[in-house]
Amino acid sequence: MKRILKPVFAFMLGLFARGVVRKYRPRIVMVTGSVGKTSTKDAIATVLGERFLARKSEKSFNSEFGVPFTILGVGNPWGNPFAWASVIKNGLTLLLLPNHYPNLLVLEVGADRPGDLARILRIATPDAVVVTRLPDIPVHVEAYTSPEAVREEEFSPAYALAPAAPLVVSADDSHARRMAARLPVRLITYGMAEDATIRVSDIDFYQSDGRVAGMQARATVAGESVSLVVKGSVGKAQIPSTAAALAAALAFDIPLAEAAAALAGYVPPRGRGRILRGKNGSLIIDDSYNSSPAAVEIILATLKAFPHAKRRIAVLGDMLELGRYSVAEHERIGALARASADLVIAVGIRARAFVSQDEIGAMRFDDSRRAAVELSELAQKGDVILVKGSQSVRMERIVEALLVDPADVVHLVRQDKEWKRRA
Repeated sequence: MKRILKPVFAFMLGLFARGVVRKYRPRIVMVTGSVGKTSTKDAIATVLGERFLARKSEKSFNSEFGVPFTILGVGNPWGNPFAWASVIKNGLTLLLLPNHYPNLLVLEVGADRPGDLARILRIATPDAVVVTRLPDIPVHVEAYTSPEAVREEEFSPAYALAPAAPLVVSADDSHARRMAARLPVRLITYGMAEDATIRVSDIDFYQSDGRVAGMQARATVAGESVSLVVKGSVGKAQIPSTAAALAAALAFDIPLAEAAAALAGYVPPRGRGRILRGKNGSLIIDDSYNSSPAAVEIILATLKAFPHAKRRIAVLGDMLELGRYSVAEHERIGALARASADLVIAVGIRARAFVSQDEIGAMRFDDSRRAAVELSELAQKGDVILVKGSQSVRMERIVEALLVDPADVVHLVRQDKEWKRRA
């Protein structure tokens, strides 16, 4: 039944959303790429929300269902028929009656399989596009013929731009830069490269009262420089998200100082490098939202460089949807993990490659439930514990077990009733 109803509901949602976009004509910023879309989307919405009546995708609503939900201003109805009735009512109200609708939408868009973004682009056409990263081995590659095919699809919103429209890409991503060079757009770049429009430098941990409390950097545009501070989360990935927001501000002619001031109100999404207090005086880096080779590399470098750590512990789950690249990438990341942490703990069948086979006392778990029970008393004073894995592995269970204050569960991903029901 689901197979029959899903395309019907997708068509209905797309029809409503397309009609709403045509009626109200909001300016649309699309955020695409393999890594960091949600953080970047949130940072951009924080900045542009100072000038526009803006609406952003909630959580990671980036599919042919999630994008219409955002356009219609509704939550995910899951399998609730009454909630679906509310979605239909909301769509009809927007189409048939006058409404005070946002004049700007910041839409995160993503693809799990070929054609996903083409379906989204039939619903809405972007006025500006922000591309995060297009790594060598992207997530979801198992559904495509090659990594190049994934990158081509993820970059495809840029092909829908009008001539001279703003296209924001990472100056440090060779794939994105090469693809952008083919287009007659207004190219704005951000990153550490010398020729970046928004040049980032001096990336480091932000400390308060002698403790790590986030990340900091400098951003420079045409000789003007501002300080970037992201509180509550760690990892170099936090800085590109805010730099991309500055680039989006530049695309909409918002002064650098004003954009930087707006970013003071930016809060990174849950499960993306969040710093949480762990048991026995430990500290948790909660990066449990999802996982891919490129993302694990970045957060492992953060763990390795983390100051004042007694032990650096990496609790790593399977990286899914890598297809024929899975074995090689798990082995490569495993070697990197062992070089970055004092202790590596594997969760999942594929993750066994993260732990050396001949390591005495190696800790391997088949699933996060068992790991959560066994690891709940692992923490010692001064430990820094990184927790990361693909969404289906449900690594947030381990984070919850490690929390010193159970009330901090509100800061974790996948705490909705529907996710808890699936637990």
